[in-house]
Amino acid sequence: MPRFFDDSFSPDNPVLTDANARHIGLSLRMKPQEALTVNSCGTDYHCRISAVTPETVSLEILEAVPCSNEPGCRVILFQALPKADKLEQIIQKSVELGVTEIVPVLTRRCIARPSAGDFQKKLPRLQKIAQAAAQQSGRGIIPAVAPLHTLTQAAARLSDAEVAAVLYENETAGSVSFSALPADANSYALFIGSEGGFDPEEVEMLCEKGCVPVWLGSRILRCETAPLAALSVLMFRTGNLG
Repeated sequence: MPRFFDDSFSPDNPVLTDANARHIGLSLRMKPQEALTVNSCGTDYHCRISAVTPETVSLEILEAVPCSNEPGCRVILFQALPKADKLEQIIQKSVELGVTEIVPVLTRRCIARPSAGDFQKKLPRLQKIAQAAAQQSGRGIIPAVAPLHTLTQAAARLSDAEVAAVLYENETAGSVSFSALPADANSYALFIGSEGGFDPEEVEMLCEKGCVPVWLGSRILRCETAPLAALSVLMFRTGNLG
């Protein structure tokens, strides 16, 4: 069933307008009596179309229920900036897996090194990717894609999470198995490197700020694989995989 996000939608205003209406009427060519779901402020409204115009879609609300697809914990993914279009893939798949926010981070070993201004121009497209993934996977929110952060700026946000971990493949340097992380926290922060991983000094700085160094096993994962593996393990351990 098609799914849309609109926080202005309510029983007192059961209407979709602008981009949502154009998508329904012009792209999907939906007709009166067809069904769709609108998520507004965490509530799923199961609806039937009453009328369609190029700019407005009027709906009949059949049922309103709290969205049951959101994880019971918040997860912020601090992802070191990869090259090419890998970030788009990471955003799409991490949204499907339940991440709350994606924060791109510029670290020492990042091959791609756009300026903050150049990256800002990409944000609307990246946010659209997050929105499409949220709609496709039945999420109750659209996870935010943050502007480009330095590692220092990212570390300053560690207080946003109860548990913070940095994936570091050198387990002999004090890293623990990912499965050793607490499974009952309300919020988590995950720091994951780019193609070259993290510089040891960067890991040391994050650990001084409260991060736990963790590893996922003896095999070295690609930077686009590591966040998906970490999120899958975390969601499984916290009982939020599906």
